[in-house]
Amino acid sequence: MSNHTPRFLAAALLIAAAAIFLQARARSEVFPPRLTLKQFPAQLDGWTGTDVAIDKEVLDILGPGDFLLRIYQDPQKTQYTDLFIAYFRSQRAGDTIHSPQHCLPGSGWLPVENQRITLTIPGHEPFPANRYLIAKGDSRQLVLYWFWAHDRGVASEYWAKFYLVADSIKMNRSDGSLVRITTPIYPGETADTAQQRLLPFVGNVGPLLDSYIPR
Repeated sequence: MSNHTPRFLAAALLIAAAAIFLQARARSEVFPPRLTLKQFPAQLDGWTGTDVAIDKEVLDILGPGDFLLRIYQDPQKTQYTDLFIAYFRSQRAGDTIHSPQHCLPGSGWLPVENQRITLTIPGHEPFPANRYLIAKGDSRQLVLYWFWAHDRGVASEYWAKFYLVADSIKMNRSDGSLVRITTPIYPGETADTAQQRLLPFVGNVGPLLDSYIPR
């Protein structure tokens, strides 16, 4: 625990400083035009999406924002993928993006393995993302998630806070988002196999983000 204390304190100070700085900004914030997430396409390369209602308790924790939770099924209806996008128009009042690492254990899913991977989506520079293998009983799922703002993807919650302050100074904007994509690991699959199956879906989602999460 002592080995992680300096890192934890540094992260806590960074988050606290970001909150104080953002609330102290006096200029009117810039809010670029965007489409709402409910307009995100329900058809993605043959995959058909169905919206899922988000529990009020979860919405209360998330705070003010625009949220999408949708399950996409492949044309054969044998596989599905869970897409969650959380967009915050402003993070100056303390409503900031929550990492899935904090909420997954609370819903009964326990992390088995985590690592960083690099994602490449059309029209954007490669960026780091989190890859989580989670388990609940005999079920396993693969989770890919990243923080996305102003045409920039980062895996670290703390780098997301750093860029939040930097972009507020340079652009007078504090908007940002979390993108999370989840798929079950089917019998006979490895986590690597599930990732390769998931990457084409990521490639379909990525180019659409600019319309809903402004550059």
